[in-house]
Amino acid sequence: MAKACFSRWQALAGLLLACAGLAQAAEPGPAASGAAEARWARAPRLYGRITAHELGLVINTADPYSVVVGEYYAKRRGIPAEQVLRVHLPLRASLTREEFAVLDQALRSHMPEHVNGLALAWVQPYAVDCNSLTSALGQGLQPDLCANSCAATRTSPYTSYFGARPWLVIGLRPTMQLAARSVSAAMAMIERGIAADHRLAAGAPETAVAYLAATPDAARNVRERLFPPAGPVPGAPGLEVARVRSEALPVMRRTLVYQTGLARVPAPLGGEWLPGALADHLTSFGGQLDRPAGEGQMNILDWIEAGATASYGTVSEPCNHLQKFPHPQLLIQAYAQGVSALEAYWHSVAWPAQGVFVGEPLAAPFAPVPMP
Repeated sequence: MAKACFSRWQALAGLLLACAGLAQAAEPGPAASGAAEARWARAPRLYGRITAHELGLVINTADPYSVVVGEYYAKRRGIPAEQVLRVHLPLRASLTREEFAVLDQALRSHMPEHVNGLALAWVQPYAVDCNSLTSALGQGLQPDLCANSCAATRTSPYTSYFGARPWLVIGLRPTMQLAARSVSAAMAMIERGIAADHRLAAGAPETAVAYLAATPDAARNVRERLFPPAGPVPGAPGLEVARVRSEALPVMRRTLVYQTGLARVPAPLGGEWLPGALADHLTSFGGQLDRPAGEGQMNILDWIEAGATASYGTVSEPCNHLQKFPHPQLLIQAYAQGVSALEAYWHSVAWPAQGVFVGEPLAAPFAPVPMP
């Protein structure tokens, strides 16, 4: 049982969960009580967002996928040349601590100080021992975690930072991998991210939907207690929450957010996905990006394949601590304030050490249209 209390995360949940990291893996446990007193908590105001001018891009020259996808992304998003770092990394799931240290130092030496976020243009590597690579580069490696991966981990300072300059202010660069199952799938994901920009800033003729699916899997359904009430999202015209059951999903239309808790989500994964859609499922090993489709627990790249633009999953057994997975209210409210997919996902995870963030980081459907 986690002992430390995290006041902001608890307050925004609107529930008594500051010390509620439940130490289960895939074993059944008590059913979550999700419907009782569901309500929105008041979200803090976020200021600005990370754009291409503040994003660093890393390309692995040993990986043909990385070279093609990285060059494509730099061109399509207009990443300045001085913010692109080319490295030579092994093509395997996990880096050693020594290999990670070399990569981390190369980034610190190369990236200009105004770079406040990172995009990694590859699928593998995605881990450093039991840590995710995105978290290790973003907020620092936590090697002691490997002695007990079910333990509480260091709280991300990003959950208490509300601006768009985290590197300059708190020494953290939120990081996301441009990961997909093929080059063509990665390019399609990038195009969805670009198409998302400003799309919902002034509302839309049809409502976008955040689907929050409860499931009969007691150990993985723990986020149900964090679900807000169904209906309009406060302060976000044109976005509403639909609370559904995984056993009887409706026809999924205009999906912008989809969260559930299952080891494997039945295909097809929803219907109509909006550009910039975020989707994830709470399970132990969804972030193991080399896991073949259809084998064992579902890989989060299945969400990208289905049409989502970003996702999140863990690379080592986290147990079902709520703090180790995206918080529904934090994710929805941050995204609706106009920040990018990169920032919204990082704001929503209190303990991200084991979680890999994947997708097109700059997608921002609620970002205001720039003034001419």
